[in-house]
Amino acid sequence: MLALIWARGLLLRRWPRLAAAAVGVAAAVALLGSLGSFVSSSKATMTRRAIADVAVDWQVDARPGTDPVGFLDDVARHPGVRAALPVGFATTTGFAATTATGASGASVGASAGSDSTTQTTGPGQLLGLPDGYRSTFPDELRDLAGASSGTLIFQQTAANLHVGPGDTIEVTLPGGASARLTVDGVVDLPQADSLFQDVGAAPGGQPSAPPDNVVLLPAARWHQLVDTVAVAVPGSVKTQVHARVDHSLPADPAAAFSVESGRARNLEVALAGAGAVGDNLGAQLDRARDDALYAQVLFVFLGLPGAVLAGLLTAQVASVGRDRRRREQAVLRTRGASTRTLLALAGVEAALVSVAGAAFGLGAAAIIGRLSFGTAGFGATTGSAVGWGAVAAVTGAVIATATTLVPAWHDARSTTVAAGRTSPLRPRSPRWQRYGLDLILLAGAATVFWLTSRSGYKLVLAPEGVPQISVSYWAFAGPALLWSGAGLAAWRLSELVLGRGRRLLTVLVRPLAGPLASTVAATLSRQRRTLARALVLTALTGSFAASTAVFNATYRQQAEIDARLTNGGDVTVTEAPGVTPPADTAARLGDLHGVRTVEPVQHRFAYVGTDLQDIYGVRPGTIAARTSLQDGYFQGGTADQLMQRLSSTRDGVLVSAETVKDFQLLPGDQLTLRLQNARTKQLVPVMFHYLGIVKEFPTAPKDSFLVANDTYVAESTGDSATGLFLLDTSGVAPPTVARAARQVVGTSATVTDVTSSRKIVGSSLTAVDLAGLTRVELGFALALAAAATGLVLALGLAERRRSFAIISALGAGRRQLASFVWAEAATTALGGLAAGAVTGWALSEMLVKVLTGVFVPAPSHLAVPWVYLGTVVATAAVAIAAAATLAARGARRPAIRTLRDL
Repeated sequence: MLALIWARGLLLRRWPRLAAAAVGVAAAVALLGSLGSFVSSSKATMTRRAIADVAVDWQVDARPGTDPVGFLDDVARHPGVRAALPVGFATTTGFAATTATGASGASVGASAGSDSTTQTTGPGQLLGLPDGYRSTFPDELRDLAGASSGTLIFQQTAANLHVGPGDTIEVTLPGGASARLTVDGVVDLPQADSLFQDVGAAPGGQPSAPPDNVVLLPAARWHQLVDTVAVAVPGSVKTQVHARVDHSLPADPAAAFSVESGRARNLEVALAGAGAVGDNLGAQLDRARDDALYAQVLFVFLGLPGAVLAGLLTAQVASVGRDRRRREQAVLRTRGASTRTLLALAGVEAALVSVAGAAFGLGAAAIIGRLSFGTAGFGATTGSAVGWGAVAAVTGAVIATATTLVPAWHDARSTTVAAGRTSPLRPRSPRWQRYGLDLILLAGAATVFWLTSRSGYKLVLAPEGVPQISVSYWAFAGPALLWSGAGLAAWRLSELVLGRGRRLLTVLVRPLAGPLASTVAATLSRQRRTLARALVLTALTGSFAASTAVFNATYRQQAEIDARLTNGGDVTVTEAPGVTPPADTAARLGDLHGVRTVEPVQHRFAYVGTDLQDIYGVRPGTIAARTSLQDGYFQGGTADQLMQRLSSTRDGVLVSAETVKDFQLLPGDQLTLRLQNARTKQLVPVMFHYLGIVKEFPTAPKDSFLVANDTYVAESTGDSATGLFLLDTSGVAPPTVARAARQVVGTSATVTDVTSSRKIVGSSLTAVDLAGLTRVELGFALALAAAATGLVLALGLAERRRSFAIISALGAGRRQLASFVWAEAATTALGGLAAGAVTGWALSEMLVKVLTGVFVPAPSHLAVPWVYLGTVVATAAVAIAAAATLAARGARRPAIRTLRDL
């Protein structure tokens, strides 16, 4: 009964304090519930995307001598296999085609006649596809020209032979057999790497490149050509079974990988050595595990600091009314209340705050999910959403208990009745100040940051093919120590200024207080502990908002740079090797609607010693601006500096750091490369001078490559042909321009756009809906900033109504009362935001460095979202102004009425 009476009294008389505490709990519940459901949804999305990206789940390679019919039946009947079709692979010794004179370009080995030219290629593959293959595995082939069935030729092979639909080619098989085939269509093989993989190769071995020359035939025609060859030349023909399996897998990529790899190994055991499984689905899930781990990292990075802030906010709200609560305890104890009774009544308050906060927080999370992701559960399964909701609610209860019940328990056990009826004086500094805990934490942050930012550090460790993966959460100790240490340091500094800097404080508040500046400064000094707590909470909230905003802006910046680096430009046209495009190709591409500039780049190969590397011939005067070269791509100078250096040195060359180390190069050293002469087809030595280091370059591979002047490369090789065109679309949708570019270049070139590249080559967080998450987290940061400034200040001022009433009774006017309020508001706002700005900048620098695996390439500078940061400052200012205005109005009430209410 007493508990119900107490609850009724709290709801009637102390509802503002309960509501404020419930807001803090609700913020923690909503943030944890939202981010937890988001992480679960993201993992499920990663799994679905990984599965969707696989054209053929399993490629089961039959061992020589295995009965193909029985082998196919064994695979098809294996549990979990939904479809299985046999595919034949036959090695060819070459292809040839005779085309009319005048065809663009000529391949190595071409011979000219009076009216025709014959092109020949090296070894390749002849594939036999059964009926229904394309409908069962639709993503394995992509039509480019002609028919979609019959004799199909790979795009690069068509370019090498200069043939298209209707032309005739000759295929030569081992043993001397040959056949003439009429081309029905030209196709692309989007997943050629997996299609021609070496099934059963040792893990970690060097993968072999897919063949450049491929022809695909119907299974019946294929058997007519190769069955006799299989007998005459054993090993030149093999059979694979391509299988589509059940996709009912766990939502988590790591768990899905474990299940899937186990199923593949089970099939190998069932085949008893008759075949090996190329588990493409498992390999894709293996790569997705990194994304899942980075999603967990994102939860730690974004969820825990927000939850801690919400807990601190609740604690600050509870501490504002602690003196009042202590006086109430003293009254109850004089009337015979025991410690157990006092704790029970405090528990009633904690329960009210917990229930109200959990209900409001879960409701807010559902609304946020609906607005940001289109579903209340953020796309997670019902079980995951409910589970995270329960975890968030329990966390809210813990926060409410820790901020309400624990202080009440401490006061009930350690405070006398007489002491509880007075405001306690705390002459001594807190223990953490006396022991220098803030300095220790900052030193620890610097040490951990130094250790984790050294070369070779990896945040996510996922050994290839191994189910166990891990995150080095220890790396987050650096930012956590910095955040905590900076908050305590701000507390120490604010108390020092407010306590011992009375003269400085008097000067600062004079514009607000006028003649009462010294009195207001003395009041602020007396309230320094309360003001310090509010200032620190403002600083921590501001730093959290700043660091998360800068991280998100930097991620968006680097994701765009990453996509443009891989693709080269908004749209990139890459001619097949051996094809010389018409001289007016760049002009025709430049005439397309939406194309602002076209940057031609030569792509050749050169030997550095015995190492074959890509070499790019560029125009240094234009490529820097047209492809947005970043300073981080280079070492030893900025992008503009190295391009200017290259432009002024005709035979200059930029090389990779690995090459510089291997050959012990110094700037200005002569470097002899071997390039192929276009006329003689022989490798010739060409002298270059080493100018600097290039680490990344548009379309270049991740390892070693070279960059030189296109005019010098053309003169040295006798070939000025350009095989790579980088298009700037000036704001027009890149896919639209890419479709138009394909009409210009035909099937001899590959056209890619940055929009498509962005979906597949970004960092590990690309699989996460970062846009929706950004809205959620930045919205929470704004809400916490408003609560940490306005709400805490309003409650603090409300608790000091008695002081304001006494000042009013002593004759203070409205302006004089307002000066006390506005001075306190300005101190909290300016001090907190200044400390938050400094801490936020340091945290941003540290977090971007710690999360180095997210950014590829590493950012050369942080992206600062000034608009959002301005919004945070404006929100805090409005909240503080509103709280101060309400407090100033409340201070105008007649003193007798205020004292009677209290």
